[in-house]
Parts: sequence; C-alpha cells; structure tokens
Amino acid sequence: MKTRMRGIEPIIAVVILVAVTLVIAIGVIGWIMGWWGTMGATESLQLYPDSYAIQSDNNAVVVLHIKNTGSAPAVIYKFELLGVGTPTSAMVSTTLAGTITTSGAEVTINPGAEGYINFIISGTVTAGTNYQIKVYTRAGNVYTWTVQAKA
Repeated sequence: MKTRMRGIEPIIAVVILVAVTLVIAIGVIGWIMGWWGTMGATESLQLYPDSYAIQSDNNAVVVLHIKNTGSAPAVIYKFELLGVGTPTSAMVSTTLAGTITTSGAEVTINPGAEGYINFIISGTVTAGTNYQIKVYTRAGNVYTWTVQAKA
C-alpha cells in the first residue's frame, strides 16, 4: 500500500517565512536602536571649560571638570598630557553628581556623573600654555581636548 506524502501548502509556507522575517527584522532594529537595555548603551564624555593644568612641586596636575552624558559607564584607562607625559595616579577631588571612582590611574564615571578629577603627572607645565590632552576609554573612544596651564 502506497501512502502519499504531501508538503505544507504554499500559502502556509509564505506566512511562516514572512513571520520569521518580521521577528528577525524587529530584533535587529531593536538591537541597533538600543531597545534591549545596555546592548545599545554608550558613553559620552563632556569636558567643561574650567578644566586646567597647574604645576605643583615637581609634578604637573591636570584638573578635569568632566561629565558622562551617555547611558553607559565610562572607564578611563589611559590619559595623556601631550608633550608632558602620562599620569602616575588619579583622584576625584569633588563629585558634583553621581558616582566617580578611581583605582590607580583608572577612573570610572557612571552615567550622569559629574565632577573634578585630578591627574598627577611627573613633568612640568608652563603657565599660560595650552596643552592637548587625550583620554582613552575601555569602550575604544579617544577624547581630545585642550586645557590651559595656570600659574
């Protein structure tokens, strides 16, 4: 006795393919737009104009007034004062909002956090001179700003 095998109806196959395609499209769009929580979170650091560099004994101190306006924590793992050097340590001098923590020369700035961070560098700065700084974050961003050395 022969049994006849039949596939699914073409209209049912089209409905299934369209449904699967829509689910995948919604997932991709949601991921890109950040609808699924922290997968789309980003950091965004803003430096305020009252940031400066100053000479203190044998060290240069860069005081950054900084805020994380993004939706993910910003972890600064490297800081450069071009022409002078990299810091030996960092410390939070004042927190105006949120949470900023330091560990050695690494600084974590939570979303919405704002405050003053001091980077201590072995080297000298000259009052009145503009210095370029570079801030490197774990997310792969490099922020470049200019600060002026004060007397």
